[in-house]
Amino acid sequence: MKGGFYGLRGKQLSLILLVLVCTTILIWAWEKTPLLTTLLPPQNRLLQLYPGPALESSSKPPIHKNKDISTSPEDKEVVNGQEEKAFSLVDQSNPEKSSPGIWNSDSNVITPSDEKKGDPINVPKEESRDNRVPEGKSSSKKAEDVDLVVAAPISSANKSSSLEGKEYKNSTISAGNQACNYAIGKWVEDDSRPFYSGFECKQWLSPMWACRLTQRTDFAYEKFQWQPKNCKMDKFTGSNFLRRMQDKTLAFIGDSLGRQQFQSLMCMITGGKESPDVTSVGWKYGLVKARGALRPDGWAYWFPGTNTTILYYWSASLCDLEPLNSTNPTTDYAMHLDRPPAFLRRFLNKFDVLVLNTGHHWNRGKLKANKWVMHVGGVPNTDTKIAEIGGAKNLTIHSIVKWVDSQLPKYPGLKAFYRTISPRHFFNGDWNTGGSCDNTTPLSDGKEVLKDESLDPVAVAAVKGTRVKVLDITASSQLRDEGHISRYSIRATPGVQDCLHWCLPGIPDMWNEILFAQL
Repeated sequence: MKGGFYGLRGKQLSLILLVLVCTTILIWAWEKTPLLTTLLPPQNRLLQLYPGPALESSSKPPIHKNKDISTSPEDKEVVNGQEEKAFSLVDQSNPEKSSPGIWNSDSNVITPSDEKKGDPINVPKEESRDNRVPEGKSSSKKAEDVDLVVAAPISSANKSSSLEGKEYKNSTISAGNQACNYAIGKWVEDDSRPFYSGFECKQWLSPMWACRLTQRTDFAYEKFQWQPKNCKMDKFTGSNFLRRMQDKTLAFIGDSLGRQQFQSLMCMITGGKESPDVTSVGWKYGLVKARGALRPDGWAYWFPGTNTTILYYWSASLCDLEPLNSTNPTTDYAMHLDRPPAFLRRFLNKFDVLVLNTGHHWNRGKLKANKWVMHVGGVPNTDTKIAEIGGAKNLTIHSIVKWVDSQLPKYPGLKAFYRTISPRHFFNGDWNTGGSCDNTTPLSDGKEVLKDESLDPVAVAAVKGTRVKVLDITASSQLRDEGHISRYSIRATPGVQDCLHWCLPGIPDMWNEILFAQL
């Protein structure tokens, strides 16, 4: 009994000693590495990171489906005279002065059906974007590609509350985790502007838009920078842009305002300096001057240092145009409202960034002068609602955005933008009835855009629910009526002013800064 008692006691002491040693080790380890506190952040830390409503899991792939800024179907329609009321300006002393600024269309918003019979859209056989070698250079992804993540647009996987609780396709997350909307902000003076001289950029800039070459003597409009609210934007430089577009192709497709944005970007990248190493490659895209034509349908230029191509294709309506009688030089053209241009269908697989726009050619005079006949589903249109200019324009914008969105899964690296309409500023008449834009004082109607509603609700409604992003420049440009060509056109006609196109350098430079921020 005694030996058994002492033997049992010895075993108990050994067990107790072992437990004490293990406990001591655990306490020491806890003090050195507080496991629980590293795995479970305190509640106040969570509140600091996520001040708004609960966010969706960030593990979902980005699909860029943000809410539309309109609150009802009526808000998405373009009603005559209503676009001007869609935003407010600070110090807008003359409300009548802003009324001519936006192109008016009819109120019918018509969207294409999911399946359109007779729509002969033929997409060319896919070309692997990863395997293609643009312009004969080897494809190499360098460390500079890290720039591509700067100011990237938010997706539905990372939704953030914006002003008044709405979400935007035009938004990114700023450094302070507040919603960034490039359409909201203010103009501020910047003596470092412009990016290039209107005297020098003769290689890219059309003389008719270079106001420095005209009789104009005031150039204060060149000295302003757009400052979006809550947005951290990298400073634009030509080298930064080309690094961000290494081994890539950017395509502008649209009207003459799209051409202005294209020329602006070429001047911004080169600083307006002669660049003999930049090569014209328009022939690769069929952009050659046809016999008897004043100019080609577009231009394409290749920067060999970064294997970057930038091109522009003229498509004023974003419709496919097809001659009704190819043997007759005076034939009418089928204007396919629900079919994207053949150029876009053919070359989309070669693009990495696409910027679309249309707007000011949607009037009866333009359609008649160009002999465009509306077609839907491959046949002449008979729908009276679509026959109205507003209905036709809305159908086209919705159709092309929907088509581009349907192609994006095939080309995961492609970023597509629809640029909102550029405002016009004809006062006391229109372009052919004595309308003018003689103001030379910058920001005379205010410098700031406050409201979170776009001035181009048709564009916003079209991109809603798609992966196409809106490049909203309308409200910010609306404040800059002094920046138009005005009466200083080289080929000016007495009594006729150009209050549609902009002086370059000028307002379209800002459009490209916003585009750069979203690449």
